[in-house]
Amino acid sequence: MTKFAIIDLGSNSVRMTISQYQENGGYEVLGRFQEMVRLSAGMGKKRILQEDAINRTIQAIKNFKKEISKYDQITVRAVATAAVRQASNQKYFLDKFETALDQPLEVITGLQEAHYDYMGIIETLPIENALILDTGGASSELIMVRDKREIHGISLPVGSVNLTESYLEKDQVTAVSLFSAITALQRLFRDVSWLLEVRNFPIIAIGGSNRTLAKISRREKEIIGLPIHGYHLSSDEANQIFQQVLASNLKERGDLPGLAKARADIIVGGMLPLIKLCQYVDADQVIFSQSGLREGILFEEIQKVTGHEVLDPRVDEAADTESDEV
Repeated sequence: MTKFAIIDLGSNSVRMTISQYQENGGYEVLGRFQEMVRLSAGMGKKRILQEDAINRTIQAIKNFKKEISKYDQITVRAVATAAVRQASNQKYFLDKFETALDQPLEVITGLQEAHYDYMGIIETLPIENALILDTGGASSELIMVRDKREIHGISLPVGSVNLTESYLEKDQVTAVSLFSAITALQRLFRDVSWLLEVRNFPIIAIGGSNRTLAKISRREKEIIGLPIHGYHLSSDEANQIFQQVLASNLKERGDLPGLAKARADIIVGGMLPLIKLCQYVDADQVIFSQSGLREGILFEEIQKVTGHEVLDPRVDEAADTESDEV
């Protein structure tokens, strides 16, 4: 059976899903892998990928290659998003990546990223009208969905890592720095005219920082076994959790059940776009998705290789109940 390895190199983490297409039109997830590489850390105004970050990323890719080598007849597709998209030393990094994986790295545009997010969600969640938000490390994608159709999409140059580096303290966040970050976000939102058309739409939240809200909520409510994919929170509940995180210092955040220590220093910046977007569009509900970019690319690859669409897209339960350490 046809197998696929989809690698998503983001600004904060690199993730890989290995899947196998089934004869019944569905697919089985054979493995999910993630490493926190902070590729965008320290890029600064000159947008230079730092050598330490490059080395962390290349080592992660070498680890992924070992996993891929366990399978025969596997289609590999690797894509990069904001950090590599913005990098002034992009070619240098692409050459090192291709040498490590023996596969080229495809740098996708922000609009392509938004489209793949949409494809991954529309096939796996029963939504009609929604605003999708994918908060990454150096960008955030917004997609307007009406009657299940992708109407608008945009990529904003702000995410958990660069928002933190530009405005926020990694330890206790001050009111002054928080105000500066909020002002920057509101300025970006005001430039997206079609956000006026999504008032009261639920927000579908993708990304590790956003899913952390769901993880903390589940720990607080002592919920066991309920998938993250499709998990709901009211915007008020989401804001209450955010305020708890905001009031904590770095050590306290690292000890919060449901919050991975590896995210503790950037989690305020990672959650802030969702919280402020809820307020900006008067959304009263947040729905969390485990499916997004990688699944959208997987569906495209399955159709390209097999000539068939995925008839039974499902999100792997093991991924739904993912560890707090990622």
